[in-house]
Amino acid sequence: MSDMITIAVSKGRIYDEAIPLLAKLDIIPKDDPKKSRKLILETNQTNIQILVIRATDVPTYVERGAAELGIAGKDVLLEYQGNGFYEPFDLGIAKCQMMLAGLKKANKTYTRPCIATKYANITQNYFADLGQQVEIIKLYGSMELAPILGLADQIVDLVDTGETLKANGLVPLELIANISSRLIVNKAAMKMKNSIIKSFMQRLSKVIEN
Repeated sequence: MSDMITIAVSKGRIYDEAIPLLAKLDIIPKDDPKKSRKLILETNQTNIQILVIRATDVPTYVERGAAELGIAGKDVLLEYQGNGFYEPFDLGIAKCQMMLAGLKKANKTYTRPCIATKYANITQNYFADLGQQVEIIKLYGSMELAPILGLADQIVDLVDTGETLKANGLVPLELIANISSRLIVNKAAMKMKNSIIKSFMQRLSKVIEN
């Protein structure tokens, strides 16, 4: 059995905030993904490599064993339909909020609102818990346009500073979830490579606590 550990990390903000955490464990990639076309990054640790992929793909790679560990936003994990991994702890990085938002001037009460979002499962579950039926339109970007152009009544999206909502005449209406990045661990790898992964988790936990 190989002792190689692959860590799948979301591109962008999560990667930028995860790398300093890994550096505190003396895990440093040899290449910068912003300057290299490599998708698998070797590190200074011969048994650890970093896989840099789309956020939505991280849980798939971990659940199916292509990566033993992963770092992904809670939004991705809530939306993902699978249970082939553990989620041992919150890394406390890449924080934002999942919000229901709508036009500032809108004062209409919707009996069956139309919601634009790329988070269809999260949105469906949120409104189901409220006992409310909704129509969901799946979009993948520029969510704020949907209410402005009459495509949807409201949106569900990640909000950081809220400036994009404000600039487009939208306001946050309800907090659905506080979002941050989590460590996830393949269930089979946790058994097969328990000592290596457990040591990694213990060291990472101490870094987070400090």
